[in-house]
Amino acid sequence: MKRSIFNQLMFGFLFFTLVHVGHASTKNQISNEKKDDKTEWRQLFNGKDLTGWKHVGPGSMSVEDGLIRGHGGMGLLYWTGEKLGNCVIRVEWKMRDENSNSGIFIRIPIEPYEEWMPVFYGYEVQIDNKPELSNEDDYHYTGMLYSLTKPLAKPGKPGPQWNTTEIHLDGPRTVVYINGIKVTDYKEGDPVPERKFDFEPFRGPRPEYGYIGLQNHGENDVVYFRKVEVRPLTKKNKASE
Repeated sequence: MKRSIFNQLMFGFLFFTLVHVGHASTKNQISNEKKDDKTEWRQLFNGKDLTGWKHVGPGSMSVEDGLIRGHGGMGLLYWTGEKLGNCVIRVEWKMRDENSNSGIFIRIPIEPYEEWMPVFYGYEVQIDNKPELSNEDDYHYTGMLYSLTKPLAKPGKPGPQWNTTEIHLDGPRTVVYINGIKVTDYKEGDPVPERKFDFEPFRGPRPEYGYIGLQNHGENDVVYFRKVEVRPLTKKNKASE
């Protein structure tokens, strides 16, 4: 994720309002109240078209041979159905080239209206196995909460191999697995480094429920997504401490 100098001050006054709105809205959110669907995965991508999804920002996303892919950028394709929280999100993806840049966005406080608001006020679960090529460090590696966490492991596979990202949203805790290996375990309030670049997210709390999205980073960073699914968080499928 890189960007030119941007007038971030225009967003500043919105920050705490966005987080408050994200906490306040609970209608139609995923929960574990329904006993019948505790273990059922619900597909958010039907494999045919982008029904239920909306794109904001430059570029676009399309479905080719049953896979979502981005064109141009930087933009975001987000799920419009509801805010997600206390759930497990599983995404299968692969890089077109040996390495590419993209991300899975979570905890976006309100429905995205342009491409940078989710960057600054949500969390990006990064896709980039070689952040050093962009003069970035391990805080920007695959599976990290972009610029906030360091990898517990580095199991990301280069393109064109498939990878699985599994994200556990457990109240204020966010746990990320890449190919079955835990790489991030973050709880709201944990210490994080100061921002190094103007394209990094603002520090501060995120809501327990928020919108999710898939990033198209740029014309030369093509990542394919073949599955996006979600299920309620239960005692059985919670991440271990």
